[in-house]
Amino acid sequence: MAGRSPSPTLIPDARPGRALVRRPGPLLAAGLVTHVDRSAVDVELAIRQWDAYVAALESNGWPTQEVEPADACPDAPFVEDTMVVFGDLAVIARPGAPARQPETEGAGRTMHGLGYQVRTINRPGTLDGGDVLKLGRSWFVGVGGRTNVAGATQLAALTADRGITVATVPISGVLHLKTAITALPDGTLLANISAIGRPDLLPPLTPAPDHGPWRMVLLAPDRALLSSSAPRTAELLVERGVTPVIVDISEFEKLESSVTCLSVRLRD
Repeated sequence: MAGRSPSPTLIPDARPGRALVRRPGPLLAAGLVTHVDRSAVDVELAIRQWDAYVAALESNGWPTQEVEPADACPDAPFVEDTMVVFGDLAVIARPGAPARQPETEGAGRTMHGLGYQVRTINRPGTLDGGDVLKLGRSWFVGVGGRTNVAGATQLAALTADRGITVATVPISGVLHLKTAITALPDGTLLANISAIGRPDLLPPLTPAPDHGPWRMVLLAPDRALLSSSAPRTAELLVERGVTPVIVDISEFEKLESSVTCLSVRLRD
């Protein structure tokens, strides 16, 4: 399905900005797993890896700000799932896993404190931020285990005044849509195509060269944050003129995480 160049309106935003992060708590090892077998998590090592992740963001032009801790929630460092941000608007999510819903309280307070206009997803809608792929003002929302149609419908209504269109995409066998898709700076979408029920609903997809956590955070048009678990993807980036900034987040990957999950990127 590769070959066509994406429309300029579907190019991901790679401008530098700020990043929200949330420090791991002592219960991290009890985080949810759905599509992988549980492995023992070394919490002390995870904290060191998180510190290195934050340092990589900051040394590449992305100042960070911590969301208030939620130590009673093991999955709290996966802060991406608590919100979807566009400009000065923050839509606070309602995670599909009930155990994760308390994570949004502190996230909402943080965004209020930063001066964002805050809107919320409400019952019966569920929405995880990791299910929202933003390509300009065209957003694709994965509907599967964590996000439902009601949540996607509410997101469309809450962002319509910003000129955003929302399309739902069925997914299976993965936690989130962005577990199955990542965007390169040129708009190429790397994907685990077998996890996407209707790939025809999306722009052209290119099979991902790695099987592990190969997703990435765009730091600049020529730079991307990537896990050390994705060596073939790193090679592909170099071939495309993009410098990979490599971090080791192996302890978080045991909980079905990738580099995208550990921050929320804010752009003015």
